[in-house]
Amino acid sequence: MSYFSGEYQPTAHNYTKVLFGEDYVYRAGTIGTVADKTAYGYVRGYANDHNLNLRGAEYDRLAMGCTGVKRTTGQHPGGIIVVPDYMDIYDFSPIQFPADDVKSEWKTTHFDFHSIHDNLLKLDILGHDDPTVIRMLQDLSGIDPKTIPTDDPEVMKIFAGPEPLGVTEEQIGCKTGTYGIPEFGTKFVRQMLEDTKPSTFSELVQISGLSHGTDVWLGNASELINSGTCTLSEVIGCRDDIMVYLIYQGLEPSLAFKIMESVRKGKGVPAEWEEEMRNNNVPAWYIDSCKKIKYMFPKAHAAAYVLMAVRIAYFKVHHPILYYAAYFTVRAEDFDIEAMIAGPSTIKAKIEEIAIKGLDASVKERNLMTVLELALEMCERGYSFEKMDLYRSSADEFLVNGNKLIPPFNSIPGLGTNAAKNIVAAREDGEFLSKEDLQQRSKISKTVLEYLDKQGCLQNLPDQNQLSLFDGF
Repeated sequence: MSYFSGEYQPTAHNYTKVLFGEDYVYRAGTIGTVADKTAYGYVRGYANDHNLNLRGAEYDRLAMGCTGVKRTTGQHPGGIIVVPDYMDIYDFSPIQFPADDVKSEWKTTHFDFHSIHDNLLKLDILGHDDPTVIRMLQDLSGIDPKTIPTDDPEVMKIFAGPEPLGVTEEQIGCKTGTYGIPEFGTKFVRQMLEDTKPSTFSELVQISGLSHGTDVWLGNASELINSGTCTLSEVIGCRDDIMVYLIYQGLEPSLAFKIMESVRKGKGVPAEWEEEMRNNNVPAWYIDSCKKIKYMFPKAHAAAYVLMAVRIAYFKVHHPILYYAAYFTVRAEDFDIEAMIAGPSTIKAKIEEIAIKGLDASVKERNLMTVLELALEMCERGYSFEKMDLYRSSADEFLVNGNKLIPPFNSIPGLGTNAAKNIVAAREDGEFLSKEDLQQRSKISKTVLEYLDKQGCLQNLPDQNQLSLFDGF
């Protein structure tokens, strides 16, 4: 498994064709099925179309018959199937274009990967935002990320509180300074940070392992720490910890490995192994903890995630405006630019508006709330957003202008990146003569034109091209 910047991922995928040959690599196919709610909608629609009056139980019965039926085909986001050069893909699976798109660059396996994973090799070439953010920060600052220290005292402090950012908990509504830090910005992990107050890189690796495991933290390690039975550094955080600890306690390395594999797969500890652990003075709480675990994260994975997080956190603490430019450009998708430009009080009001909805808030609103939390923090730290600028705004990047950020055109509601690029391409042909000229040259919709006008971006432009009375004389 390997992670690449989302921008570079297609290049990495295509390189597998160079390595193995186009006839030997295929995207892992996926099969999209009818969801239960969609199935219920089908049945409702059919009943309405045919004037049928069915009982609720009959609706449920018919919907169950539709649920799980194949609806479309797709492709795994990063899975590449490799066929040995002495065999043929048809020895394993038919092939097809995803969703019957014959213009697609890749053919996919007809069977989804789970049906053939014992027969063929799969490369996981996954896309990730973190390398893209790191690269943008390197370009903006000139700092090589590999030279960033992993034990910077101010950076480490943000995992315990927001003070290194120059703001208080009341100002940003958070007890840590980790908004927008990968792997440590979610509400769940922020709560873990509040409970454990980590201060070293190794403790952050523990938390990454605990947060990615199943039945490792809640009802397990969290209770052991809260009761004082053990400390954060002593609980089982990653799968490797089990083997290393058991070898240290005196168990045979091969048995220590087998116990680790059993635990990390959620199979617990067989009685004869448990007896061996007790004979080597492994505490009862440790054995009980092993029995509760369903899945455990590998330590190398956790360390890689934390290394990324610490590097990005370094910029957040020491080069704030660059950090926010990179965050809003790469990671954020939903914006309320009007609120963000208006400043802290308006942003807070929007956050509270979404928070009141609780579980009724839509996915889009929850994503927007995350962005607004970062925008609030940025403004409370003394930075701000400028209005969009017809001649300075980028198509898709937040630009740094002193202590301010200039929003890109694709942050306008309903304006995609391609349409935003059209505006930038159109202005390269010279200044716009009027709103009409802007609309014709950039091919933007009337709604987008009105939005730009409302934001004050078109103040000096007349509605239509002006013709002089003396033209032609």
